[in-house]
Amino acid sequence: MYDGYYSSKKTDDICDNVCGQGRPAFSMSRVKCLLRGFDLKAIVFLLVVLPFCIFTVYMHGQKISYFFRPLWESPPKPFHEIPHYYGRSVSMESLCKLHGWKIRESPRRVYDAILFSNEIDILTVRWNELYPYVNQFVLLESNSTFTGLPKRLHFANNRDKFKFIQPRLIYGMIGGRFKKGENPFVEEAYQRVALDQLLKIAGIEDDDLLIMSDADEIPSAHTINLLRWCDDIPPILHLQMRNYMYSFEFYTDNNSWRASVHRYESGKTQYAHYRQSDYLLSDAGWHCSFCFRRISEFIFKMKAYSHNDRVRFSHYMDPRRIQDVICKGTDLFDMLPEEYTFKDIIGKMGPIPHSHSAIHLPAYILNNSEKYKFLLPGNCIREDSG
Repeated sequence: MYDGYYSSKKTDDICDNVCGQGRPAFSMSRVKCLLRGFDLKAIVFLLVVLPFCIFTVYMHGQKISYFFRPLWESPPKPFHEIPHYYGRSVSMESLCKLHGWKIRESPRRVYDAILFSNEIDILTVRWNELYPYVNQFVLLESNSTFTGLPKRLHFANNRDKFKFIQPRLIYGMIGGRFKKGENPFVEEAYQRVALDQLLKIAGIEDDDLLIMSDADEIPSAHTINLLRWCDDIPPILHLQMRNYMYSFEFYTDNNSWRASVHRYESGKTQYAHYRQSDYLLSDAGWHCSFCFRRISEFIFKMKAYSHNDRVRFSHYMDPRRIQDVICKGTDLFDMLPEEYTFKDIIGKMGPIPHSHSAIHLPAYILNNSEKYKFLLPGNCIREDSG
């Protein structure tokens, strides 16, 4: 008998019917039941905001990390920067005196040692710039990239192009270890140790000058001449270089410092590419990064060098994209500037400004401008761009 009270035993909660074995007609009610307890904001967050955040981090995580770098990494200790004096008509004795040094009775011997990958054009420019003042050129190449990929012996295959250097050249080849998944910097360090041994074979002695730099970090000839003639120079001196990207059309800054010159000391001097001194000689050369004649050379280096983790997506190596990047002066890896303050990061965002100046460049480029026009302003199209 109906007593005026609602009986829950027959219908119970609506979910007992619609979330159990209820009829199809209640399908919408089932959805409502399943979502009961969730408010609209939570649903939007789970279905829209959270996936969007995950996608953004996946696509732009590296940019986010670089942008907030000032929060988690402090700038390195400043260098003691040494002013650099030079003039064609100024005597070497006067130049040494301007730097606070004394002139020697005879110049030191100079060794230029590099690990070589595939930079045939930039190596030609480098060796022609340094030829008047270097006694021995030491080059080591491997059949492996730093990332463990097989590599042609580019220098050995193009050795005929360097006949002018043969009497002063010590060449070495080292077999790669081809260890998959290994940090590329381990292979790089392995090859640098081998270069130390090659220098000993070349006959380097105490107080000889040793240039340590990558092939595309080119000291100016007058800088090396100064250092070989002057006494009392620091035992290890880093060289400040003008940074260029893709060619000498895109000047970025003068913050390149990894190149260095050492007064060799047996048992102590080791070939390296990191900071080894607090002394920095101002305006001492050029660092032309990714300054290649062909798109194929860009792609090879992107796969081969120690920072290959920057190639996050395969389309980065699309030749049409690379050609577009070269002409616009944008970043090859779609990265933010590697700086330590928000001011510097924001200030360097976007394409590198075009420069129309070809003043104070390696003389060999200007003397052979037709051959090396791809390095000069206004010539961004590469030979194999199609």
